[in-house]
Amino acid sequence: MKHNKKRNVGIIYELLLSHISSKLVEGKKRDAKTATKIIEQHFKKGTELYKEFRLFNALAKSNITHTHTVASILNEAKIASRKLDEKKLENEKSKLLHDINYRIADKSFYHQSITDYRDLGLVQLTLNEWRKDDRDIKRLVDLETRLGELMLRDKNKINENNYNASHSDRLVLKIMTEKFNKRYGEELSRDQQKIIEGYVFFADKDTNKLNLFFETKKKEALQSLESFEDKSDNRYLLSKLDEVRKKIKSLPYDNIDDVSVVKFLTLTKMINEIKKEIS
Repeated sequence: MKHNKKRNVGIIYELLLSHISSKLVEGKKRDAKTATKIIEQHFKKGTELYKEFRLFNALAKSNITHTHTVASILNEAKIASRKLDEKKLENEKSKLLHDINYRIADKSFYHQSITDYRDLGLVQLTLNEWRKDDRDIKRLVDLETRLGELMLRDKNKINENNYNASHSDRLVLKIMTEKFNKRYGEELSRDQQKIIEGYVFFADKDTNKLNLFFETKKKEALQSLESFEDKSDNRYLLSKLDEVRKKIKSLPYDNIDDVSVVKFLTLTKMINEIKKEIS
């Protein structure tokens, strides 16, 4: 189902974030600031654009585990979408596009890659259909079914494709990785990169999963230590195990911050060395 991506509030917002991220990476702070001001001016509270964006995110970004909850949310979202002043909303979108076209003036802006483009398109299509006076019931049922499936999908699940992260998250990941690489004076191992990824992508989205992630890393460290104790005959290293074990057990896996991450990165490096010793 085709739709006008330039009138899709979710896609335009992601394009703006992507533009800001790329300009910051390129060192073009003035260009990044221009796009940031556009977001501040057009997505401010009280505007119809802001109201639709909040509704849009509630549908696109939510993690629902029960089907009956989906039905309730869809019904509330349908009511909320029809309360928006459509004429005012379209006028605000036109002004936003005008600012993008004339203040950013980048021919490649609308051609940037958006990871979840199809999902964002689905949400906008559903919102548009809800607001129609002559709704196509068959089309609407199809849209709501697909939207329900999207809402039930686990969006915080870690995968090897860089977590399907948003452009803003990827920028944070890039900055933090460079920060820790500089601190260590060497490239981080894949295990250490996963720790930073878990921290970046869970910290603001799901603190329970963040805590579980680091609790799992802590348990893995203790298990590796036990394995080393069983297999190694290095008396010097074995004499240090109790001290190391105490340090591992004292590591917090809740209220994670940059300091905690550094400790886990150091721990991971040590565990990798232990694995080499017993392999």
